[in-house]
Amino acid sequence: MTTAPAARRGAVGTAHTRVEGRDKVTGAARYAAEIPFTGLAYGWLVLSTVARGRIRALDTAPVLAMPGVLTVLHHGNAPRVETDYPGVMGTKPDPTTAVFQHDRVPHVGWPVALVVAETSEQAREAAESLVVHYDQEPHDIAFTADHPRAYPADGFGPAVTEKGDLEAELSASAAVVDAEYTTPEEHHNPMEPHAATARWEDGRLEVVDSNQGTLWVAAELANLFSLDPSAVHVRSEHVGGGFGSKGVRAHQVAAVMAATALQRPVRVAMTRRQMFSLAGYRSPTSQRVRLGADADGRLRALEHRCLSLTSTVYEFIEPGSGPSRVMYDADAHHTLNSIVRLDVGTPTWMRAPGEAPGSFALESAFDELAEKLGVDPIELRLRNEPERGPVSGLPFAGRNLSACLREGARRFGWADRDPRPGVRRDGRWLLGTGTAAASFGAGAVPSTAAVTAEADGTFTVRINAADIGTGARTALTMVAADALDVAPDRVRVRIGDSDFGPAMIAGGSMGTRSWSWAINLAAAELRERLTPGGTVPPEGITVRSDTTAAIGALAQKERHSYGAQFAEVAVDPATGEVRVRRMLGVFAAGRIVNPLTARSQFTGGMIWGISMALHEEAVRDRATGGHYGADLASYHVAAHADVPAVEAHWVDDHDPDDPVGIKGIGEVGIVGAAAAVANAVWHATGVRHRHLPIRPDRVLLAGAPDA
Repeated sequence: MTTAPAARRGAVGTAHTRVEGRDKVTGAARYAAEIPFTGLAYGWLVLSTVARGRIRALDTAPVLAMPGVLTVLHHGNAPRVETDYPGVMGTKPDPTTAVFQHDRVPHVGWPVALVVAETSEQAREAAESLVVHYDQEPHDIAFTADHPRAYPADGFGPAVTEKGDLEAELSASAAVVDAEYTTPEEHHNPMEPHAATARWEDGRLEVVDSNQGTLWVAAELANLFSLDPSAVHVRSEHVGGGFGSKGVRAHQVAAVMAATALQRPVRVAMTRRQMFSLAGYRSPTSQRVRLGADADGRLRALEHRCLSLTSTVYEFIEPGSGPSRVMYDADAHHTLNSIVRLDVGTPTWMRAPGEAPGSFALESAFDELAEKLGVDPIELRLRNEPERGPVSGLPFAGRNLSACLREGARRFGWADRDPRPGVRRDGRWLLGTGTAAASFGAGAVPSTAAVTAEADGTFTVRINAADIGTGARTALTMVAADALDVAPDRVRVRIGDSDFGPAMIAGGSMGTRSWSWAINLAAAELRERLTPGGTVPPEGITVRSDTTAAIGALAQKERHSYGAQFAEVAVDPATGEVRVRRMLGVFAAGRIVNPLTARSQFTGGMIWGISMALHEEAVRDRATGGHYGADLASYHVAAHADVPAVEAHWVDDHDPDDPVGIKGIGEVGIVGAAAAVANAVWHATGVRHRHLPIRPDRVLLAGAPDA
């Protein structure tokens, strides 16, 4: 059999439908809560109803007597877990995963018990019948800009960066912006709720899960339960969305505890309401931005302070000042990330952590500065293009933001825009347009991959990647096909299995870049080992790669994806309703592997930006510490009726020093999108909105012009 194929046209860069698309639309693709197991039992989490205190007692006897109930796990009888161990994926051990270890209650929705029964219905009925007695304590959930317990915190970089004399440069500036911006608590709400099934087989723990990185989950479970890493196997083939929320959570740990106690498979799935307590969320932020510029619009001073919250259990930072550290330079450049510990659940990564809320504040302030200077907002950004990283001092590995701004302006018709606010009308509607810039880091993490030449002339790629709906499985098929110089239908990519070895999680917009690098290295070595005209043995020929050395040798530079966001809105001054009529995004994001799914990623992020600007807001009851309406009926997200014509395009973006050339696209699409909408609302009404979401009542109270 000939194993060296003839040269062919590359797959990368051409539109390709999802390789698993048919399975998904026909139901053949099975998600974590759908996979059958013999003897499967079902666990249902019981969550605390108080925001702070201790568990005094649990009335378990009546519950244990209910039909089908097998056990009730709680702090008095659950297996002990280890909490003092090195963190995984560069993070500290998260005490929120160590469930049922003590009687403390740190927030509403803290897991206090797991009821396990023969059926899901029996487990739910029993869990809802369990009476828990608490010794309640006073709680504090009030997030305020001047909270006395706020403190600087490192995370995604240092807490503080400082350069130059800020006050002196502000005093010498021709125009100054000094404004406070806020963003609310926001929740991921992927379509597929979190679910995990645990079982022991031949002394090995197997977990079938919905996650963004199987080895991450496997390593944490091994640490928690003091197991050898080889004794834990985690699989996650299909994932119905994650956005940062599907890491290591309480339900996986509870499932392992129950499977250990009962010695049979146990499945624990979260309800939609439970996800508001257990799956993490984006912290609210309070941000202060001060900009000072000379008469020509060149920045003399830039200060960006961001405060977010975290739980009393674990420190997680929403680094909102991050965009200011890479977007624009100034003679005096100061940034700060700080947090305050409150009696709430722990936040987590959420699409574009830091950049999404931070860009709203920074890009809104830039629009305000443009107004004060009488300079076009795009021109102001172009005048402040930095030559090097404002904080790092590193050179940029290509910075095509200006190309995005110019191409976006051309496509959007920006040149025809009247800069005066509140002058365009369409019947009762006030019309306005706005813009914002965007960036997100383009990093890579060492990963491994195995590529096998099969005896039948096909190739199998095994890599511990995760496809959370982004199209990663398809993109990697295309990358592998080009690396092997074969058609994509001769390549089968297997992912989502911790036995495949170390690889980057699906997060940080680093997945496809990291995985593709590993696949390219393995494929290149495999091709060298294949003899033209030779045969492949029945067991195949396998080559394994590790990109640790290659990534370590990459020159230190500022590497980012960039974008320019444009929005047109219509505002009804009589009702306060805001409607986005059209959005345009133009991005510089390296090699685009699959234009079909890439465009979906970009537009999905932009639509989320609409949702962030106008709809999303989780509200807590200060009396109880819990959420009002923790469901998709009350937590509003952009629906079809809210989504206008959304267009995404990209410009050429090549880094000659980068052997992969792929950058992240999953997160840059949301960055700046909310600011573009908010800036358009100002242009329509002449009134600034510095607090998201821009609800109708806020538009009315802000004093939009009369109809």
